[in-house]
Amino acid sequence: MLGLRPVGHVLRAQDKMEGAGVRIRRSIGTPALDYLDPFLLLDEFKSNNSSDYLAGFPDHPHRGFETVTYMVSGSMRHEDHNGNRGDIGPGSVQWMTAGRGIVHSEMPIQNDGLMWGFQLWINLPAKDKMMAPRYQDIAASKIPEVELCGGVRARVVAGKLSAIQGPVIEIVTEPLFVDLCLQASVEYIHSVPVGHNAFCYVFDGEGIVSSKSISAGELVTLPRHELTSIQFLAGGNGLRALLVAARALDEPVARGGPFVMNTREELLQAFSDYQRGKFLD
Repeated sequence: MLGLRPVGHVLRAQDKMEGAGVRIRRSIGTPALDYLDPFLLLDEFKSNNSSDYLAGFPDHPHRGFETVTYMVSGSMRHEDHNGNRGDIGPGSVQWMTAGRGIVHSEMPIQNDGLMWGFQLWINLPAKDKMMAPRYQDIAASKIPEVELCGGVRARVVAGKLSAIQGPVIEIVTEPLFVDLCLQASVEYIHSVPVGHNAFCYVFDGEGIVSSKSISAGELVTLPRHELTSIQFLAGGNGLRALLVAARALDEPVARGGPFVMNTREELLQAFSDYQRGKFLD
């Protein structure tokens, strides 16, 4: 089909252990795809086995970027050093801007059952890396769900889709974050801005994304291009995927563990500030 944005890569998520011993599948932030400006990391966690997730993510620091936690099933509790606390349940999202620094934990608040969700890291531009930390905790009931056409439904977390504005607002990279669900054999086409990098991560079913076959556990990158249309064609079992896009920053990235800055000197300063307790000021 003419006019479709070209596909960059199709990648299968890699199994890893994170936190205190949580099994995850990582697609962005691997040797195969280190970075898709401004996206730094994408993890999917999914298990019915509590031993895969109960250890959670105890206290750990961040600086210089944003984390997005989107739950499909199960519940986690967020707490930070400033006393902020919130529960992230099925269908809800937490968009956390770490800014100049935060120490927080993310722990399951269930002892069994399915835990299924995603965490995405999005870089901040240099001018905003030292902004004050903040949260946007959005309950499932506050995330609009829209029927785009016959057999296509979407939950709009951030950005605008079919005149529906997602509840996460005032994010500097102007993101689109959509949970997209297509019934079997249904086609849908959506456009993203020229200057936005985009990706699609399929987490249920299979289909075609802009001419490339893709199935659950695979990610397709759609780098910025003068062509803006992205095509989705669901397979026989339907297709459910995250469609995410954001404005590329075109800035140097200095990355070390939980900190993402622009220079090595800034990165070393972040480690020093954390070790000296400055994140707790």
